[in-house]
Amino acid sequence: MPVPAELRPAAEALFGDRLDLAAEYAGLLATDGVIRGLIGPREAPRLWDRHLLNCAAVVELIPYGASVVDVGSGAGLPGIVLAVARPDLSVTLIEPLARRVSFLDEAVTALGLDESVTVVRARAEESRERPLADVVTARAVAPLDRLGGWCLPLAAIGGRLLALKGASAADEVAEHREALTRLGGGEPVVRRCGAGLIDPPVTVVEIVRERVVAAGRSKAPRAGRSGSTSDSRRARRH
Repeated sequence: MPVPAELRPAAEALFGDRLDLAAEYAGLLATDGVIRGLIGPREAPRLWDRHLLNCAAVVELIPYGASVVDVGSGAGLPGIVLAVARPDLSVTLIEPLARRVSFLDEAVTALGLDESVTVVRARAEESRERPLADVVTARAVAPLDRLGGWCLPLAAIGGRLLALKGASAADEVAEHREALTRLGGGEPVVRRCGAGLIDPPVTVVEIVRERVVAAGRSKAPRAGRSGSTSDSRRARRH
């Protein structure tokens, strides 16, 4: 799916010589992603500005060579986009729903990302035995208090959670600041990524994991979304 002409300068800046690969991923989202219900039909014409460029802009907050865990990856946003834009990253996509995991597996293979991307079928709270990541990402998954409970334990001390949020990010930070502190996070900072490239810039709440907290205190309420439990869990290493 080619990038619209008016968005090409931003796409070239964010994806560089991997723009063709990003276009191939956009094509998968616009076809199989829509057919399987991972992307709404009305979203297909807006894939580049609303989804791909929005996610790719976050790379400015991710150090070179970082390990990244993307929680609730869905159709691969932002995890696959980050892996396409930054081949130096090692990315793990965590997703509980089988039909989404199937799409992610197929997309990773089709895009030739097998060496840098791992797909894991699990909930975030089932993934705490995995190696801790430099960066944990999440987009449109849950409010910050629940998100912190799921994601901060997956980050190394000094690592960070990057939560892609909307216009209400500052209000959400104010509401959940104390909860995030109890979960071992530092002061949440609202970042604007992609300024000068995309309009509007993407809003990201950055939370550094400063300390380990007792397991009982780090638990967050379970979300009301369905997904597999450990008896039907599947992980696939690419």
